[in-house]
Amino acid sequence: MTYPIDAVRAQFPSLATTDAGQRRIYFDNAAGTQVPQQTIDRMIDFFHRFNSNTGVFNPTSVAVDAMYAEAVAALADFLGTADHGEVLIGANMTTLTYQLSRSLAHQFAPGDEIIISRMEHEGNVSPWLQMAEDVGMTVKWLEFDRESWRVEPARLELLLTDRTRLLALNYASNLTGGVNDVKALTAMAQAAGALVYVDAVQYASHRLIDVKDLGCDFLACSPYKFYGPHLGVVYGKRERLESLRAYKLRCASNDLPFRFSLGTPAFELIAGLMGTLEYFQWLAAETGCSGDRRQLFEGAYAAMGGHEDALSEQLLAGLVAMPGLTIQGASTLTHRVATFSFTHDRHPASVIARQLSDAGLYCHWGDNYAFEVAKALDLDPKEGVLRLGIGHYNTAGEVAEALTLIEGALAA
Repeated sequence: MTYPIDAVRAQFPSLATTDAGQRRIYFDNAAGTQVPQQTIDRMIDFFHRFNSNTGVFNPTSVAVDAMYAEAVAALADFLGTADHGEVLIGANMTTLTYQLSRSLAHQFAPGDEIIISRMEHEGNVSPWLQMAEDVGMTVKWLEFDRESWRVEPARLELLLTDRTRLLALNYASNLTGGVNDVKALTAMAQAAGALVYVDAVQYASHRLIDVKDLGCDFLACSPYKFYGPHLGVVYGKRERLESLRAYKLRCASNDLPFRFSLGTPAFELIAGLMGTLEYFQWLAAETGCSGDRRQLFEGAYAAMGGHEDALSEQLLAGLVAMPGLTIQGASTLTHRVATFSFTHDRHPASVIARQLSDAGLYCHWGDNYAFEVAKALDLDPKEGVLRLGIGHYNTAGEVAEALTLIEGALAA
């Protein structure tokens, strides 16, 4: 079916917002996406009818408990696990990763080794560096290839030993857009006896995840990067989560997933997340898909991905043709998502970003917390890159206008 771009955009009220009459082109999606009306409605409805704490007998509290259980079940379908206890919801990916690193530290010893890829967002770096320092572990850096823009298995093979305990691995880079073969790299690390913690924040915005197919021990993502509210989600294999020492209140539940819930959850945000997951199901139906919830997620992401790929080809072709511009990532769609960063030989990223923002083209610049990636690429530490991120509600017209604006900024 034809991708229903007009119907999609109609679901996102913020897309019609203007700044003193100037339209907005949201190409800052790699930093955070807009939310559909379903998400907004769910959050408003929560405050109207369900604003209660949990665990008691009044009807509102019972309804909140049911909503939370349904949200976890929907997230389990979204991630590809049948075990609802394997889904943790928290403040954000970084907070959850710090929390789990603190628990995992009890399973490691001085002299053990941890491998961290150079492709990581700092949220999948600093928690492990600090854990390694606390425990006395050895840190090894896993370089990414500058031609494929991903971690190649041969590089990982060189680092694995019988002392390797953890691999911190990126699914998709938030700076270069490069996508790793997480399934193959996970199998290699686990064969050496290591756990694998995957940062899928950037990937979940563009492609559907299947944690059971990947086989990883942990996988983190951020709903606010895939059209939801500001939350973090981590999948963990039940046997891994049950083996961890949980930092929790003494009287809190020991059952999964509650033993890793610190304090009262942000129920209004979780209600909003339910709206986002319902939006995906709506989109699947709009594109002719049917089936159970997981099948609808698959249909929605297939439609979203196809639309984004077409826009990505258009954007990449235009950027590559601009004199003095260097794409910091693959110049084709092979093994990448719709996150694009570039530098220019004359214009600093911050200057370009300000001009584009003044013209209503939303973008980001700097290292975007991809601190190790920026160092590996020898980028200007103050300027970094100009980053554009495409979402499934963007249009070919917006891409064409963006290219015109960028050309104008670079011609100055």
